[in-house]
Amino acid sequence: MTWDELYNILGVRDFIYFISSSQLQDYLFPVKIVFVTFAMFFLAGVIYFMINSSWLQYKFLEDVTEFFSWKSYGLREISKRWSKIKKRVESGAESDIKLALIEADDFLSETLQDAGFGEDSFEESLKASGRMLSDKTGELLSAHEARNSIVYNPDFKISVEQAKKMLDVYEWAVNSVGLG
Repeated sequence: MTWDELYNILGVRDFIYFISSSQLQDYLFPVKIVFVTFAMFFLAGVIYFMINSSWLQYKFLEDVTEFFSWKSYGLREISKRWSKIKKRVESGAESDIKLALIEADDFLSETLQDAGFGEDSFEESLKASGRMLSDKTGELLSAHEARNSIVYNPDFKISVEQAKKMLDVYEWAVNSVGLG
């Protein structure tokens, strides 16, 4: 059996002749105009919303920034925030040290929340992070307890060395969750 015989049996040739006939094309011309008009309207709408949306700009900016800096997109913001926190500790003032620890704990909580580990309490969030923070869970919990002591006990004392150790643990955790 040849292709010509198959086309004749299935009626494909007659169907193609019917579809491409000038009489049918004349009847379908108004329908074509309506569909082309709708297509152009929706295309213009898509282009308009893509231009005015921040999503495309954000995605483009994120990709370009990562490509040229060879670093994760959020690393710059993390570094800025950590440098602010570290400057507080370096000032040596007790109030700045306490504030730095509170900010570091809040930053870790936000990072855990953004990564999808946000639970009802800090301890539950650490458990939800699984192996990601399991190496230093004990140190993070003791740093969090110190943070709670700072918040609820105004007479709580902490040395600069202790604060730096706690900040190192917080920084490690934020980098592990935020960039991992």
